[in-house]
Amino acid sequence: MRGRDPREFPLRPIGVFRSPYKVHVGTPRQPRAETGDRDLPGRVEIEHGLQNLLQDLDGFSHIWIVSWFNYAYGWNDLVRPPRDQQKRGLFATRAPHRPNPIGISVVELLKVEKRVLHVGAHDLLDGTPVLDVKPYLVYADSVPDARCGWVDALGDAAGPDHRDWQRS
Repeated sequence: MRGRDPREFPLRPIGVFRSPYKVHVGTPRQPRAETGDRDLPGRVEIEHGLQNLLQDLDGFSHIWIVSWFNYAYGWNDLVRPPRDQQKRGLFATRAPHRPNPIGISVVELLKVEKRVLHVGAHDLLDGTPVLDVKPYLVYADSVPDARCGWVDALGDAAGPDHRDWQRS
């Protein structure tokens, strides 16, 4: 069986993310990597007419949010990740500037309220288009013995996040 031409399936957002983070400076670099004043809740506002898709989601503690990094423009083959001094291949990082700026975030689902998903700690900017929502399944999504490549070697000796002018 032959696949379809991907140009036949343009992506369309199912909603928009609402966040207290308006610019990338000061936004957490990962949804659960930091705590404290950067651990602010957000929400996904689902488009009208799609509210039935949320049925039964309220029983899950966490969800995946698939988003479009609409504030990211261009990309480089090699990038310097936060806390690292060496440039790495783009696909070995979580940099938002990518050939297809698609993001994935696992977040705690606090509450489902009509067409709104209230979530805990996140790393998304206000106005980010949401492409999809999926339940987080421990048996399928958790890989306790996973290796983290070059990140494992950073350990506690890693430098400060070079992107964060407030903490460096």
